Parts: sequence; structure tokens; C-alpha cells
Amino acid sequence: MSALQIVAAVVCLAVTAVAVALLIKTINRFVATFHLGQPEDRGADKGARTRTLFREFLGHTRMSRLPVVAAAHWFTMVSFGVLFFTLLNAFGQLFDPEFALPLIGHFFLYEWITDFFAFAGFIGILVLMVIRQVNHPRSARGEHGRRSRFYGSTFWQAYYVELTILGVTICIGLLRALEWTLARKLGTGQDTALHFPLTGWIGNFFLDLSVSTIENLIVIIAAVKILISFAWMITIALQPTMGVAWHRFLAFFNIFFKRHADGRTSLAELQPITIAGQPVDFENIDELDEDAALGVGKVEDFTWKGLLDFTTCTECGRCQSQCPAWNTDKPLSPKLLVMTLRDHAHAKAPWLLATEELRASGDGLTDATKAAAAVEQLVGETGYDITNPLSAYNPHGPDAVIDEDVLWSCTTCGACVEQCPVDIEHVDAIVDMRRYKNLIESAFPAELNGLFKNLEKNANPWGLAPRLRMDWAKDLPFEVKQVGQDVEDLSEVDYLFWVGCAGAFEDRAKKTTRAVAELLHTAGVSFAVLGDGEACTGDSARRAGNEFLFQMLAQQNVEVLNEVGATKIVVTCAHCFNTIKNEYPQVGGQYEVLHHTQLLNRLVREKRLTPVARPGEADLAGAASTGTKVTYHDPCYLGRHNQVYAPPRELLAVLPGVEYAEMERSKEKSFCCGAGGARMWMEEKLGTRINTNRTEEALATGADRIAVGCPFCKVMLSDGLNAKIHEGAASEDVEVVDVAQMLLAAVRRGNEGGSTEVTTAPEPEPAPTA
Repeated sequence: MSALQIVAAVVCLAVTAVAVALLIKTINRFVATFHLGQPEDRGADKGARTRTLFREFLGHTRMSRLPVVAAAHWFTMVSFGVLFFTLLNAFGQLFDPEFALPLIGHFFLYEWITDFFAFAGFIGILVLMVIRQVNHPRSARGEHGRRSRFYGSTFWQAYYVELTILGVTICIGLLRALEWTLARKLGTGQDTALHFPLTGWIGNFFLDLSVSTIENLIVIIAAVKILISFAWMITIALQPTMGVAWHRFLAFFNIFFKRHADGRTSLAELQPITIAGQPVDFENIDELDEDAALGVGKVEDFTWKGLLDFTTCTECGRCQSQCPAWNTDKPLSPKLLVMTLRDHAHAKAPWLLATEELRASGDGLTDATKAAAAVEQLVGETGYDITNPLSAYNPHGPDAVIDEDVLWSCTTCGACVEQCPVDIEHVDAIVDMRRYKNLIESAFPAELNGLFKNLEKNANPWGLAPRLRMDWAKDLPFEVKQVGQDVEDLSEVDYLFWVGCAGAFEDRAKKTTRAVAELLHTAGVSFAVLGDGEACTGDSARRAGNEFLFQMLAQQNVEVLNEVGATKIVVTCAHCFNTIKNEYPQVGGQYEVLHHTQLLNRLVREKRLTPVARPGEADLAGAASTGTKVTYHDPCYLGRHNQVYAPPRELLAVLPGVEYAEMERSKEKSFCCGAGGARMWMEEKLGTRINTNRTEEALATGADRIAVGCPFCKVMLSDGLNAKIHEGAASEDVEVVDVAQMLLAAVRRGNEGGSTEVTTAPEPEPAPTA
């Protein structure tokens, strides 16, 4: 061995030993940190989980929302694994420049794969670097700040990872080129396209060099490649919160342990409150230990999966770019929230793992650890500056880690969870922190006081008397059957029509309720309602963090539903739909639940309803006409949470003469109306209004009708439209209508067999929202 080889080998082996030792230490620290979290069973159905992992990993299904990024990332990611063998080969080249891995070293297929992914990885990382710069907060594309999805990300870490990958792929390309040159010089016969299909041509630049010089270059570049690789390993070992690097390892575990083994997005139902891994039995709540945490008040109250979630975040900002709160200048960024919880968890972990003696002495504990341990509360008043959103997040306190405005800005729309490429469950974390604020600290927005009192007293958010629940059915030309009065139980009808609180009490939503009832009657579908036996499903209470109140309402409703023999239920409210379908099974209620657009679409396909109305003709009895141009707003709890996208659009498609215009943000990327997560009952005091933002997008399509499939959406978008009309930015001819109203107008025209001139009744004043 030459002196160069000896020095290179000693340095590389020493750095490798240090890197491996540090990495093992950090991995052990990860395991210990995750064990600090509460237990949670995520291991069921390992076969399905394995299939999901491979599907998401190889298919990049979670990244497909940004196709160019997905393609570049796929090649970069795969090259990381495939080109690992070139790292092993580099160690051999330190000792022998002609070294090749036994068995596979000169196998042409291996060499073709190596060449291809060296170039693919090089091009892929260049594309990702360009995309990061084009969307940098300082760029025009990044809109000079917070509109960039990279706003708040740790840029030096991203740059370091990108340059590491770039350096490694360049070294691989150069090594392959020099190997070709050496083969040509030595006459081995391997300097052909069979062995060097993509890198051989580069070797022509080195043909004038001597064999010894080429061999020395191979040793030097192999050493550089090794040092780049293990310097990266040392860096990430010393930076356990470096998600942009660690996600390439942790993402496999996070995807494997996602909520649903079959790969469904972790939305729809919220998980019940658990203590020591077991759901809380609210009937025996008095038996709980007085120190038991209901929700999350300290970072160690999160489950181990929650801590893994935070650590896996790669700071890509897809969640941030889709968040309705962030896009309307509120302090909530799902990315910044997760990053802050990650930093706080890993800063506090050494304190939690330390002995009492070590805590008292403080030996070996960093200032960041001591500061994190001293933080009084996870969520509270941080005194942040509204002009600087980053100031709402401080992993080291002193008073709170996250400002309470961050927590209560969330609409639980699920855009963050749907967009996340590594399956982080942001909504669950937010609601768990809300639960603690609500149930333990009784600290929540003042507006929610009225909501909770109304739900407790009258079982509806408006606080109106239950006897008024049937007022919507007055003057209908047919009888609406009530269970217990007109029918003994639901075996006598096809469906239970769950009217919902909005459908019963909110004037705009009553139009939808009447329309659905008339359409079902016209189609010959028998149904009955519960009348004053119906109570709020508890959706808003649960998402506001008041799990006690949700359990009370849910158990009350399930008892009634089971007693009357409910099996098939149709609902008009997306929130009721989600709660009864996905959350009532947690309290013993198993039902087939249909959204009204699903059932109506089925009835149209079966020719039991025939829409024949033409655009521009008068409405009938107050039902909305089929306008010439229509756009559809996807309710979050119908679309993202439950994947119901086609039925409403198919219904609009069968209305004669309707020109459909899709909004840019639609389906999975639909923008929230602003009412979810109990925000329906809270005033927007920060930033701009979410419903106004969405209304402006709908108006930009030029639509005459903004169609919806949820009463919450109808209220929010109607208010947004009224504001725009008042500003003179929208025509008074534009309407917000439910899909059922549009269908009813078309079906009525067909049943009448002729034109009837009836003027549309004006929209009534909405009922109070709290």
C-alpha cells in the first residue's frame, strides 16, 4: 500500500468508527425517547401494513400531489439504497484501486443499475434543489414570505442534505469513469458499454493520465465519498431533530404504524381518549387516578406514535401550503407545530430519562434540556407577535411551547394529514391538546361556553327547544313520519332521515332538509325521522376538546338509534355523516350511513328521479333553479375525511344545461369553508376570513350557483357571498345552494310537465350561531 492509501484508509476507518458509534447511540436515544410516550397498539395486521409500506414507498402514492417533486424524489430516494453498494466498493478501493465487490462487482446488470441511478440521483437532487430555490420565501414564487411552503423550515439542514447527495453522486460518477479508464489502460476488456453504459464516456477525459495517477485518483475520490457519507452520518447523529435527514429512515416505521393498516389516510374518526393505552370508560370516570391526563398537557402525554410522528417530519411544508388557517394569516402552521413539538420532545427527553440525582445536579444536561423541563405548559400564552408567526412557537418556553391561538385556529379540515407524505397525524395531536385544555384546565375560547351550555341543556348548538325540531316539515304536501308516533320502529321504512341540528333549526339549512324529504317522497323512498328524539351528534363538542360532552350526546343518540332499530341512515350534514358513520361505532352504534348526495345520485341512476329542468327558467316554490354555470365546494368532512367526491358532481352533471366549473382547489385539495373543528361557533379575530377566501375562489370561476353538500358550508359561504355582494364584488344573482335544491328544481319541472313562473324567495336571516 502506498502512503496515500494508508492515510486514506486510517482516516476513513476512524471517521466511520466514530460515525457508527454515534449513530448507534442516537438510535438508542430515539428508542428511549419514543418509550417515554404513552402506549398505543399499532401492530395489528402486519401483512396489510407491509403491503401499505411497499405501496407507499415504491409507488410514492403520498407524494403524487406534486408529480415533478414525486418523480425527482423517487429517483433520489431509490438511488440512496441502490448506491449503498458503491460505498462498500469504495472501502475496497482504498486498499486496491481495481477492487470490485465479489460476485456482483462486474455483473453487467448491477453496473447498468449503478450507472442509471447515479445519473438519476444526480438529476433528481438537482431538480429538488431548484424547486426549493424557486419556492424559497425570498423568491417571487414564494410570495415574499409565509406563502412559501418552505417558510420556517431549517434551511441549512436541507442544503446540507442536498449537497451531500449531490457530492456522493458526483463521486460515484467520477469513480465509475476512472474505473473505465483504468480498465482501458490495463486492457482488461471491461471498458465497454456493457459494463459502463452511461459513465464510460467521462473516462475519455482521463486517458492522458498515467495508471498510477488514475489509481491515486480512485483512492482519493473513494476517500472523499466515504468521508462525505460518514460526515453526514455524524451530523445527523448529533442532530436527532434533523427531520430532513432522519425521515429517510423513520418514514418506513411511521408509514408501517399508521392508523389504518390498509393505508387509508388517518382522518374521519377521532381516536378516543386513552390512558395507559386503554380507552377511558366515561361511565366509571370517578375511578380514574386523579393525576390521570385527559388529553395531552405535557409532551410525554403523547403516544409513542405521536413522538415518532414529530421526529419523522421532513419540513417539506405541504401541510402548511394547504392549511386554511395559515393561508388566511393565522398563526397555525401544521409544519411549525410539529417541528416545535419535535424539538421540545427531544430537548426534554434527557431530563425525563435522567435520575433524580442527575436532575438535581444538572450534570450532563444542556441548557436547552433544562429550559424545556422548566416550561410550565405545552399550550398557553406566549406573547407572540402576530406579524411574526414564528414567535408563536418556542420549544424551550419559558411559559408555553405553543401559543393558544395556534391551537384554536385549527378547523380540523384534514388538509395537513391528507397532504403529508410520511403520514403524520396532525389533527389527532391538535385535538388531544384541546382535550387537555378543555377537560383539565377549563381553558378554551369564551365563545365555546355558549356552545357547550346549549348542547348540555337542549342538545343542539343553537339552544332552541327540542320541540321545534319538526318545524322544518310544516306545510309540506306529504306526511313526514316520526318514529314512535307514525311508525313503531324503523323496520317499517327504508331509511332513517337524520335531520341534524342545522337541518332542523338553521333557516338556510331547512331548505336542504325540505328538498331532500321531497325528493325521497317523489322517488318512493319511505323514511322516518326521530323528531325531538334526535340530539346533536356531538361533532363540534368533540373537536373542541370536550370529550365528556361528546360521549354523553353520542351514547344518548346510539341508545335511541339502537332502540328504534336503525340500520340505514341518510344525512344531509357532512359532520353528522362522519360522526355517525365513523365515530358512533366506538360507542356501540353500527349503521349504514349515506350522505344525501350518495342516495340521491343512486335514485337518479335508477331512474326514480328524473331531472329535466333547463337553465334560466324560474324556480318552483322557492327551490333554486339550475343556473347556467355551477361550481361545487367539497365539504372537508364529506370529501377529505370520507372520500365522497363523485356523487355530488355526478348529480350536477345530470342537470340539463348546467355548465360545470371546477375550482382550482378541489377534491383532496379543497379549501375549507372555515366551520369545522368547532370554528363554526367561534369568531375569526386573526388574519382574514377563511369563508371569504373560499368564496372569492368560487366567484372567480364565474359561476351563477355555488353548490354545497353541507349546511355548515352553506352558512359560511352564504355569509362570504353576502360580504362580497355588500362590497360590490359579486352580483346579487349568485346563490349558494345545496345540490339537493338544484336537483329538486329540475325534478319538479319534470313532474309539473310545464313551466311555472314563481319568483325565488329571498334568503332568510340566519339563526344565531352561538
